[in-house]
Amino acid sequence: MTQTPLTATGQLGCAEEHPGFSDPLYRRRRDAIVALAVGHAVGAPSPHISYSGAEHATWRSVHSSLTGAWQGRVCRAVEEARGRAPIPDDHVPQHAEVGDRLYELTGFRFTLAGGIVPNERFLGAMAEGYFHAVQYVRHPRLPLYTPEPDVLHDVFGHGTHLVDPGFADLYRAVGRAAARVSSPDALDLISRVYWFSLEYGVVRESGVPKACGAALLSSYGELRRFQQADIRPWDISDLVTRPYPVAGYQPVLFSTDSTDHLADALHGFLDDFDEDTRDRLRLPPLAARGFMGRPAD
Repeated sequence: MTQTPLTATGQLGCAEEHPGFSDPLYRRRRDAIVALAVGHAVGAPSPHISYSGAEHATWRSVHSSLTGAWQGRVCRAVEEARGRAPIPDDHVPQHAEVGDRLYELTGFRFTLAGGIVPNERFLGAMAEGYFHAVQYVRHPRLPLYTPEPDVLHDVFGHGTHLVDPGFADLYRAVGRAAARVSSPDALDLISRVYWFSLEYGVVRESGVPKACGAALLSSYGELRRFQQADIRPWDISDLVTRPYPVAGYQPVLFSTDSTDHLADALHGFLDDFDEDTRDRLRLPPLAARGFMGRPAD
């Protein structure tokens, strides 16, 4: 069962019970912002959002908490990238406020998303230097964990990655692989590799697991407990058949020996990826892979 925090004291339960899904007032605000993404073209400017004082306060609270939680828990490459990341600590930034600076550094910008984006669009846009990002802020009653991506996850977590040329190169490798294929089967394979690396990847430094993926970097709750997960050595055959919940703490994570090892592993899988990769590597078809669980919307 998906284990999602439901209270500030750490009570766990079904994702649908989280206030981010169950609070009707919050959902109306979220859904109004989401509606702006309908029909939005990749690369078009994101609309300006007038954030409330409460939303800015949530950003400040989470940013401050993450600053402390990162100590001793994230890999060196991420720590170094954070020092260069143009991410404010006192207000929710507009996409362009951070994205324009990222473009100067690595050629990446944010493009608007309304939530979880289909694989073909989400993954493929990375080849052109676009990362899909939402604009709504997580629920203020439980700000240290969100069961769905929010602006903190996308702009703070992925924005930290995308300030660094090495990480940006990996996002582009994902995008180039996705642009070469079209079948749901092939796109699902890329998505699963992306999930367990750039979202939930772990790197071992001096034998100690350190957070590397953006989902860990932007979640105070999971960052503080990810070392309790079943952390396995990087293995594509295991990884692509691993069931995983989208909304909830991840029970299984995969680690590489360094960020260089991560880059080698991703390029080794992605650089010649095509519709025949599954058969060449003797991987199971889509129907035989583990489920990807997500809450009802």
